[in-house]
Amino acid sequence: MITDSTGIPGFRRYLVRLLEVVLIGAMAAMTLDVLWGVFSRFVLGGQTRWTEEVAIYLLIWISLLGASLTYGEHGHLGVDYFVGKLDIKARLLAAVLVELFVLLFAGFGLVYGGWVLVSKTLAVGQVAPTLGWPMGYVYLAAPISGVFFTLFAIEHLLRLATGTGVRSQPVKPVQDV
Repeated sequence: MITDSTGIPGFRRYLVRLLEVVLIGAMAAMTLDVLWGVFSRFVLGGQTRWTEEVAIYLLIWISLLGASLTYGEHGHLGVDYFVGKLDIKARLLAAVLVELFVLLFAGFGLVYGGWVLVSKTLAVGQVAPTLGWPMGYVYLAAPISGVFFTLFAIEHLLRLATGTGVRSQPVKPVQDV
């Protein structure tokens, strides 16, 4: 198995790349869909009925998968001003607690709760109004993104355990120019 310098399995690189490719494809599809909707409305005289629904469903997938990728790359918003003023042990504790909360929410809220939502929606046969797609497939974005959140949280916890995930120096405030 390929590993990086921290011992984390190298398949992470492929996982991140997969998410990036899926997100790029979904953004391209959503852009084309919205452009077609505008074109059909203003040039052809009547908007194609399915374009708005497709854009909404793509936005759901892009939002959830994009959030998981951003979390995995430590690009999420965080208020670390006060945490940065703590000593290294307190910062480590805060980082571990945050990762455990994310792991808990991702595991129970997104993976388990999302799977229950998908299962029940498919069982009752709910379909999208215009497209006729089973809504359970749209809702699959929740448990799939939850799996990514869970994997990234575990990776972050492993990095914290090996000492590669916490800054050793406090964050310095930005100076006005």
